[in-house]
Amino acid sequence: MLEILEIEPTGKTKGAVIWLHGLGADGHDFEPLVRDWGLAESQGIRFILPHAPRQPVTLNGGMEMRAWYDLYDLTFDNGEDTEGIERARQMLLSLVAREVERGVPTGRILLAGFSQGAAVVLHTALRMAEPLAGVLVLSGYLPRPGTLAAEKQADPQRLAIRIDHGEQDPVVPFAAAERTRKALEALGYKVDFHAWPMQHSLCPAQVRSLRSWIAEKLD
Repeated sequence: MLEILEIEPTGKTKGAVIWLHGLGADGHDFEPLVRDWGLAESQGIRFILPHAPRQPVTLNGGMEMRAWYDLYDLTFDNGEDTEGIERARQMLLSLVAREVERGVPTGRILLAGFSQGAAVVLHTALRMAEPLAGVLVLSGYLPRPGTLAAEKQADPQRLAIRIDHGEQDPVVPFAAAERTRKALEALGYKVDFHAWPMQHSLCPAQVRSLRSWIAEKLD
């Protein structure tokens, strides 16, 4: 089981958000934001903020850090860590199963992630036949796009997908977000796409928008 930070509702849990951090960060990365939103108190939403395992990352010279899978480069010319992405998917599915065991149906579970974490939640959500409240992709991309057509299980009419990306992102280029949107739309998925005047981060107007979107999906 992953190390996990949880923000619990004061009363009955009515929904859950599982939020995966980016490369080299940990579950505390978005803790201040989530606490400031107050959705645990106002809507009974449990926030699950797991810490990725530590592993060497090729992109960073083999340095060990928290990562959901190995990254070889950001152009993907050298391929992707297929086994690592699958392990990350299974980790996320175990967190979803844990919420179901605690009484939260998948339709009341929203998957969210930033950067590498966003790649994992999108990859996983598209391969889930069970309905979700939605999937939130922040500054991320679609991993293993060539396998999606054969592996997708999510109903295009039921899966709510939101993609947010910075127009000046120097880490995951904005073009990667556009490619992701086009790939999803080509398979019939509807994408709520938001471009923001920022780099690899969040901005105040976006934060307000995200709070409203999550509150609506888990209302």
